Amino acid sequence: MADRLTTPHWASPRSELRYRVTKRTLDVAGASIALLVLAPVMAVIALAVWLEDRRAPILFRQRRCGMNGTSFGLLKFRTMVANADELKEQLRSQSIVPWPDFRLVNDPRVSRVGRVLRKTSLDELPQFINVLVGQMSLIGPRPTSFAASTYEPWQTGRLDYRPGVTGPWQVWGRTTMNFEQRCRLEIRFFRRRSILAELYVLLVTARAVARRTGVA
Repeated sequence: MADRLTTPHWASPRSELRYRVTKRTLDVAGASIALLVLAPVMAVIALAVWLEDRRAPILFRQRRCGMNGTSFGLLKFRTMVANADELKEQLRSQSIVPWPDFRLVNDPRVSRVGRVLRKTSLDELPQFINVLVGQMSLIGPRPTSFAASTYEPWQTGRLDYRPGVTGPWQVWGRTTMNFEQRCRLEIRFFRRRSILAELYVLLVTARAVARRTGVA
C-alpha cells in the first residue's frame, strides 16, 4: 500500500500547469479578499490579544514543516502564554495523541482570549499572509510542527504539496486520526489534482467556522 501511496500521479504537462496556475490564482485572490474583508475583525482581535498581555507579541510565528520539507514561519494570533514552547516538553507526557503529534485537553498554556480564538478558529486568520507570499495554500496538507526528518519515508509524500490553511484532515478526521492515517488521507486526496474537490473542502471549512462564530 505504501508503494501505491508514494507512486506519483502523472498528468500531462498541460493539465498539470493548468492545475498549478488555477490553484495559485485562487490562493492569491482568496487570501487578498479575506484580508481586506476581515481587516476590521483582525484589528479587534489584535487589540484584545495586546490588552491581555502587553509585553508579549500579538502575532505568534511558529516554525512549521512546509513543501519539500522546507521550514517556514506560520503566523497565528498568539493564543498562549509567552513561554508556551518552553513548557511544551514538560507537558508532553500528558499529550492525548501519540508522538510526534502533540495535543492536550484543556491546555494550561492557553490564555483567556486564546481560548475564544481557538474555539472559533479566528487565531488562524494571519495565515492568509502566508498564502499571499507563497508559503501556504488555502487548501493543502496541514503543516506539522515537527521536521521532515521525523517522518517515515513514505509519509514524506505529503510534503510534495504546499501546506494549507485547511485540508481534508480538518474536514474528515481531525480528532480521530493518528499521524499515519492523516498522511494516507492527505496523500491520496492531493494526488487527484482536483480543484473542485479542494473547493469543496474550503466550503465545508468555511461553513464549520461560520457556525462556531454564530453566523447562520
